[in-house]
Amino acid sequence: MRGPRSLQGRLALGLGIGLTLLWLGAAWATATIWRGEMDKVFDSTLEETAQRLLPLAVLDILDREDEGVSERIATLRQHEELFTYLVRDKQGRVLLRSHAAQDADFPPFDGMGFRQTETHRLYYDAALQGTVTIAVAEPLSHRAKAARDALMGLALPLIVVVPLSLIGIAAIVQLSLRPVRRFSDALARRGARDLSVVDDANLPTEIAPVATAVNQLLDRLRRALDSERSFTANAAHELRTPVAAALAQTQRLLVETSDPKAGQRAAELEASLKRLTRLSEKLMQLARAEGGRLRRDTMSDLRPVLRMVLSDFEQVAGVRRLDAEIAEDPVRSDIDPDAFAILARNLIENALRHGSTDAPVQVRLTADGVFRVINDGPPIAPERLERLTARFERGQTVSTGSGLGLSIAKAIAEGAQGSLTLRSPASDREDGFEAVFQAPPVR
Repeated sequence: MRGPRSLQGRLALGLGIGLTLLWLGAAWATATIWRGEMDKVFDSTLEETAQRLLPLAVLDILDREDEGVSERIATLRQHEELFTYLVRDKQGRVLLRSHAAQDADFPPFDGMGFRQTETHRLYYDAALQGTVTIAVAEPLSHRAKAARDALMGLALPLIVVVPLSLIGIAAIVQLSLRPVRRFSDALARRGARDLSVVDDANLPTEIAPVATAVNQLLDRLRRALDSERSFTANAAHELRTPVAAALAQTQRLLVETSDPKAGQRAAELEASLKRLTRLSEKLMQLARAEGGRLRRDTMSDLRPVLRMVLSDFEQVAGVRRLDAEIAEDPVRSDIDPDAFAILARNLIENALRHGSTDAPVQVRLTADGVFRVINDGPPIAPERLERLTARFERGQTVSTGSGLGLSIAKAIAEGAQGSLTLRSPASDREDGFEAVFQAPPVR
């Protein structure tokens, strides 16, 4: 059986078990000491009873006319006799006995003092130079019952005290670890978009160094990611001007040259420069998705943003390549409109690039903030589908592309606290590919 994994559970369990064992040990020690003291009291009572009864018995025996006659003391009323006694003469004849005394419980006199049999504790005394002896007996069961009653008297309070103590320990531990739980919850809410320092105030001194180390690690990680994003954005931005200049010179060379071989090489160079231009644009979008503030304090309607994106694609790919359905009611969300435009553009571009040219790409935006893009094509294997959102990962296609479109869409969805789901086959179909973006819930 495994113990609790949480620090709170371990402390509560350890303290609870320790306190319970301490209480039980204290109760056992108390009972042992009490049993010894109780035996002393009972032995003293036996001795005192014998010493008080023996003179009375001697007077009664001396006043008798007949010697050696056994007499049983009658009781005034019925009661349980815990102490019984027997008076004998020198020859061992019983001269006097209590009403409940049994001869078998009293061994013969062999000297003054205490004796103990399997059933009784006895005290012997003598008078008239040993011619008259008395034996007072107490059942051992009486002492055992008294010990049990005392032990129960000690144990019964523990039945109440121990559970209350355990509840108190759990409450104190929970209250003491509240700052630790707050720190843990705040740390769990951190992600790649939020690497700010976690408040470590009021933490116990044992946990404070750990919190300081975690905050230092978060700060180093934040600076490293910021540096990476800044480099990506700056590099992509700085590449745009020289690449555009090189592309312009290449296109001018294509117009001016009459050499077929030079023209072919210039065309290949033009295609490479166009791919580099698209790649730089995608890198800038990725840097924007991973580093920007993707949610705003105000709400906006997503429909005009999507219509603008669709208009750009209709001019390039044609109206027939797109089948769009947009909700009639406003689709309000606090996601940044530029970020949503980048996400929509990448998903639609991915569908146009990799989907079948025989069927239009379906674009849907519902009133509950669900944006769906569906294209025809053969189904994609599940293991391949899981890797499509990785950077520079492309599906089973011969078309050109950077392999960053779905990565950018995923980064925007996660950064905005939305969700992006990829399905193949598409919903209610046997083939095709479907990308579903759920806008973040309204705050």
